[in-house]
Amino acid sequence: MSFNDTSVATDSCSGFINGENVCLPTLKLPFYFAMRQDLFDSVSDTVLALAAPVVAYWTLSLLFHCLDMSGWKWLDKYRIHQSEEVTSRNRATRTEVFWAVILQHTIQTVLGYAWFAEIPRVSPTACYNQMEAVAKTLVRVTRFVLGSHTADAFLRHRGAGITHWLYWWGIPAVQFLLALLIIDTWQYFLHRLMHTNRFLYKQLHSVHHRLYVPYAFGALYNHPLEGLILDTFGAAVAEYLAGLSVRQAMFLFAFSTCKTVDDHCGYSFPFDPLQMFSTNNADYHDIHHQSIGIKSNFSQPFFVHWDVILGTRLTRKQIEERRQKVKTT
Repeated sequence: MSFNDTSVATDSCSGFINGENVCLPTLKLPFYFAMRQDLFDSVSDTVLALAAPVVAYWTLSLLFHCLDMSGWKWLDKYRIHQSEEVTSRNRATRTEVFWAVILQHTIQTVLGYAWFAEIPRVSPTACYNQMEAVAKTLVRVTRFVLGSHTADAFLRHRGAGITHWLYWWGIPAVQFLLALLIIDTWQYFLHRLMHTNRFLYKQLHSVHHRLYVPYAFGALYNHPLEGLILDTFGAAVAEYLAGLSVRQAMFLFAFSTCKTVDDHCGYSFPFDPLQMFSTNNADYHDIHHQSIGIKSNFSQPFFVHWDVILGTRLTRKQIEERRQKVKTT
């Protein structure tokens, strides 16, 4: 295939690159991809993408709620707060929290349905065309770095495998990481603004802080406008800027939802994979919900780099050092 040719690739070439021609690798699908417009015949990918975060939210929340209600003593050493504090220190009832979250899920689902109104067709031709763009870019970049002679010799034998890996694994991984960083950036600066601007805090963000002691299904207990701006718009911006497909967005929405629920679960589990993901975990975010940390730990839900860079990170060790300093003065 010529670099300027838009026809579908064939396997007629002897190698990946031959002069000005490129032959794409044979289309081999990874285990995670299904060559069909929708994953399930009876449910569109759009519906799945919108349902995924809602199902993930209530499934994981129900799991933690069962732990809260179990009365199992072995859980006490993992609780960040005693169970009694949930009712004694929180200023919102569980019923109020439940209906507020239902409202936010309703709003995000309705807007999301309009956002995903048109979905690109899933087909072998579409995959080949996209892989062609990857192959062309690979050739140009490699020739620029190594020179034409060395690059052509290298790509003639390895170009097909590299293109396949980039298209199915490398680029999606970078897109996903970029989406996480975009969400973190969006959430950090808006979250911090809602704490530094008195009007925004009083009218919007103070609703979320009625939960002094967080628990799982209160993760999205927000003022509806805050939920729209901070969560719904943030996810949409990340999906758009990272160039995610509907199926990638489905995974992103479900993963970020699970992480948000876990960050409010009220437990510090050493064996929780979501808490092992980064130091931005349930204990880290719990500090932010306390009086001493309300102007700290704005980062959410994935990493802590913005807190570190901008000096708003507060750890349990620092809290203890502050308390010891107060005692000695």
